Amino acid sequence: MFRCLIAGLLGLVAIAAQAGPKIEHWTAPSGARVFFIESRVVPIVDVQLDFAAGGAYAAEGKAGVAGLTRSLMGMGAGELDEEQIAERLADTGAMMGGGADQDRASISLRSLSAPREREAALELLRLVLQQPSFSAAVLDREKARTVAGIREADTRPGSIAAKRFAAALYPGHPYGRVPTAESVEKVSRDDLLAFYRSNYGAKRAVVSIIGDVSRAEAEALAQRLTAGLPQAPEKVSLPEAALPAKNTVRVDHPAQQAHIHVGLPALRRGDPDTIPLLVGNYVLGGGGFVSRLMKEVRERRGYAYSVYSYFQPQRERGPFQIGLQTKREQAQAALKVVEEVLAEFLAGGPSEAELKAAKRNLADGFPLRIDSNRKLLEYLSVIGFYDLPLTYLDDFPRKVEAVTAADIRAAFQKHVKTDHMITVIVGGE
Repeated sequence: MFRCLIAGLLGLVAIAAQAGPKIEHWTAPSGARVFFIESRVVPIVDVQLDFAAGGAYAAEGKAGVAGLTRSLMGMGAGELDEEQIAERLADTGAMMGGGADQDRASISLRSLSAPREREAALELLRLVLQQPSFSAAVLDREKARTVAGIREADTRPGSIAAKRFAAALYPGHPYGRVPTAESVEKVSRDDLLAFYRSNYGAKRAVVSIIGDVSRAEAEALAQRLTAGLPQAPEKVSLPEAALPAKNTVRVDHPAQQAHIHVGLPALRRGDPDTIPLLVGNYVLGGGGFVSRLMKEVRERRGYAYSVYSYFQPQRERGPFQIGLQTKREQAQAALKVVEEVLAEFLAGGPSEAELKAAKRNLADGFPLRIDSNRKLLEYLSVIGFYDLPLTYLDDFPRKVEAVTAADIRAAFQKHVKTDHMITVIVGGE
């Protein structure tokens, strides 16, 4: 009887360990969508606000305005300049961060949960969100810094390859617009104000909260941070990312190493094929030294130190990409091997041994990816921003285990169409 009791208790512990944290969701009176996990383990609260205000929402010819808007929001707000903001963060022991990609702009805060420190940090975040000053002097400085960075990056083959790859994958689409020295130089303070007022409204916001606060405190916190945001329109849909015609782009460069990117627009967030593609990509090029690309390109032929592949799901079709660097004179030979490995994988998928190893890594390693509040916050914000199921964290290991080789073949053949593949080679012969 004692052994049965112990076995039952161990079973309950195992179930609890496998279950993801409870995610609560509601819409604040301001219109912001809120996602909350209560966690009393440490006296800290993490908050992140994500807005549909990424680079894809910038007007044509204004690439760079999204990043500058997001950056300057933390460099002056209300009566405070950037040094005063930094001093107040230091005084409360809080940290503010975030950034912008093509889909979203994010502002995050980590604070002690004790009322005094928490209130001071949240008031500072509220000020940054609702009363950014967009100082003309700071804008001039940040534009000069950004332009200098772009011009320096434009001399590096890796940066050139990334930009040309994005432009070739997304011709005429907002995802293909990248900041240039010329576009950044054209951005004015009026552009920042217009972008902020149009894109930083509460109805375009997702608030993610995790930590040592109650549901009632989280509700008040979310409303406080979003009630005074601009009256911006609701989220604007992005145009569909069409598949490009197959093409190879060659760019001359004196570098000793050729930089090669191969891929196409492939995957939207929330697509039901996401898990089979993730598991299959671990076998193809996402699994480091155990991946097929690494074995064939590096270990057997010595063409590259590293070769990889990944899917980057976005609001519209995000890229599937294979990348490597190799000697200039080996570029064509290395590319031929990459194409052969991909073709073989598309036709046959993974072996049973490869599939088993991929599942073990992804399913068994998943708890390590959500073992801190900071890691959970990023998952929580993605779940909220992209309208993923609240059970996503619970579902992930189970869905990984359920994937078959046939699922992977079907998903890859549906999303990775070689007759739409773009190849960019910078510096090859």
